[in-house]
Parts: sequence; C-alpha cells; structure tokens
Amino acid sequence: MTLQPPLFADLAGDVSVSFEFFPPKSEKMEEQLWDAITQLAPLDPSFVSVTYGAGGSTRERTHATVARIVRETSLVPAAHLTCVAASKGEIAEIADQYWEAGVRHIVALRGDPPGTDQRFAPHPDGYASAAELVGGLASRHAFDISVAAYPEVHPEAVDANADLDNLKRKLDAGASRAITQFFFSPEAYFRFLDKVLAAGISAPILPGIMPVTNFAAIRRMSANTEIPGWMEAMFEGLDDRPGPRALVAAVVAADMCRRLYEGGVRDFHFYTLNRAEQAYAVCHLLGLRPKETEA
Repeated sequence: MTLQPPLFADLAGDVSVSFEFFPPKSEKMEEQLWDAITQLAPLDPSFVSVTYGAGGSTRERTHATVARIVRETSLVPAAHLTCVAASKGEIAEIADQYWEAGVRHIVALRGDPPGTDQRFAPHPDGYASAAELVGGLASRHAFDISVAAYPEVHPEAVDANADLDNLKRKLDAGASRAITQFFFSPEAYFRFLDKVLAAGISAPILPGIMPVTNFAAIRRMSANTEIPGWMEAMFEGLDDRPGPRALVAAVVAADMCRRLYEGGVRDFHFYTLNRAEQAYAVCHLLGLRPKETEA
C-alpha cells in the first residue's frame, strides 16, 4: 500500500500573509483586538488592515486603531477608507491625517450605506465609485492602495464582465493590488484569476481567507458566495460546540490554503474577526513560524 504524505508536510513556509481587523466598540473588545495583534505580529505580516464601518460609522475608531498600531508596533497598517457619506474635501482631510500619522497604505472601497435595504448613493460633493476614490487618493499622496475584488461577482454588478471592468478601472486609477472577498473553494479563486489574467490585469490578487467562527453568520454574509455542500455537512451539529467547530474551521481553511498554494499562491489575506487562534493555526500549517518581532 502506498500512502500519501501528510497534508502539510511539504510546505516550505515561503508565504506572505496579511491580517484584517475591525475597530473595537468597547474596552473589552479593545483588549481582544490587541491580544490578537500581539499574537499575530510575530508572524511578520506584510500589512494589517483596519476596516471602516458601513456609512463611515467607525471613522474615528478606525483612525484611533490605526494610529495606535503606528505608535506602538512595527507593523505596517492599512486603513480602510470609503466614499460613503463623505465629500471629496472630507476624504482629503482624512487622507492628510493618515499621511501625517505615518500611514502609507490605504484600502480604498466604495463602501456600503448604513441601512441594509439601501443602495449606494454618492455624496453630492463626493466620489461616485471606488475607482474615483483611488484616483483622488493617488493624486493627494503617494499611497500604496489596495482595492476589493469579487471572485463570485459583486452582488450589485450587472454581470461578471462589468465587475471585471470595474476592477480594471480601480487598478488603472492607481491601486497596486486587489484583495478578494472571502470564498470557500479554490476553484472559485482560480476561475476568477484566469479571467483577470485574460483581461490583461497583472496586479497581485490576494485571496481573502475567512476561517469559520460562526457558520450561521457565514450563511448570512454569503449572499454572492457559494457554500459547498460538503462544507455544510462538515459543520453540521457544531453550532453549539465552539471548541470542535474551531478545530474543524482551522483544518478546512488550511486545506483550502494548501490547495491554493499548490496552484501557485504565496500571498494570503486573513479576515480575523479580531481573533488570532484560527488565523495563527492556518499560518502554522502553511509553514510560517514566529520571527523575533514585538507587537
């Protein structure tokens, strides 16, 4: 009998990772966030991003979190910035504040309105799209700009080709990379990458990895993201068993990353939800080991 080698035995640890966090709403959540940052910092991420709430609702907290990362760590922060409910002048002021604070990386997004039933409407004096926002930021300062990409198509896009055209406009406006929405099959990413390359886009497309912490929540968040049937079966019966669910989630995410790795991917972006354990476990399985850095 010929047995296959262990799944993660041959990974060289030659990957680059980045992590996404969201700004805390309370002192307890602040402690949880900084615990996650402290645990993940030794993995030497290329950058760590901090999200921006719907309708710009976390603007001040996002800025405070990013500023603290600059002050207290050696990490490279990437501040999310959206077009929603802000004039071009207000966005220029925010961009200037980030630049003065030492922030050089912006994740530029169109953003979502605060109400779940509302559609995006640009501010009368604001940017109408993420591509316009990228152009405005690029003309303001020499930011390193990341944008969003959607392997399974943005829910508001007319079709896949229109969505791809929008991605190209954002990159042509001055963005240097795209980070994908989370997905749950490597095939979705590689099909999308084939289309990206066929469209003449050469910028890096970082896969966004979301380890499952709450499967019911993932279902709610996956309006345009296919959840494979095998994955439904894998998490069945684990809603009230957080320990086993976390173990299963780490293995599922790590296996997908391993298959992405086999397809040539070396850069991974993790949506941490301000928790370190699963992202750390997946990185460990990919061969990453702590470096002598401090948060």
